[in-house]
Amino acid sequence: MKSTEHSFDPPDPRRREVLLQATAATGGLALAAASIPFVASFLPSERARAQGAPVEADVSALVPGALATVEWRGKPVWLLRRTPDMLARLQSVRGALSDPDSAVASQQPEYARNSGRSIRPDLFVTVSLCTHLGCIPSYAPEPGSLQPDWPGGFYCPCHGSKLDLAGRVYKGSPAPTNLVIPPYRFVSQERLVIGQERQSDT
Repeated sequence: MKSTEHSFDPPDPRRREVLLQATAATGGLALAAASIPFVASFLPSERARAQGAPVEADVSALVPGALATVEWRGKPVWLLRRTPDMLARLQSVRGALSDPDSAVASQQPEYARNSGRSIRPDLFVTVSLCTHLGCIPSYAPEPGSLQPDWPGGFYCPCHGSKLDLAGRVYKGSPAPTNLVIPPYRFVSQERLVIGQERQSDT
């Protein structure tokens, strides 16, 4: 019987090295890909960074009497363009309020501790969370819209707290204190930054 001879090429060391490098590179990429979620868990998310950062708002399109909402630190913040009539009503309700002079200092920066609780009388800025249990009140600006003697303001549907158009709570309401005024400053006539203190020269 005739035997068949097979010839085998000797192993090429260079080819083996290339295969080892390719295998190592593939394994390294797989490890890196698997590590991304783990490493990313230590980094703040885009939303988390946004929640801690100041927010700039343009109020140029906010007409008198209109209310807009922006988000700052995960909380809703109201921007209310008050009319001259609204401002006049702030004075007429003083006797019915629990804290008409904003005596609780933690509720607003010092520059907003006035009858309008604002830097500018026409523009009211507040965190729109009732200080009772954190519900969002309804905007009821028209006199008589809530009840016959209602002068206009905010009403919390959760437990009945009533507030005026400066976020000051009425006597007898469950809310213990006025709405919180966040730190803010104007960067132009119609733009403001919420989350930054007012500059001393503004």
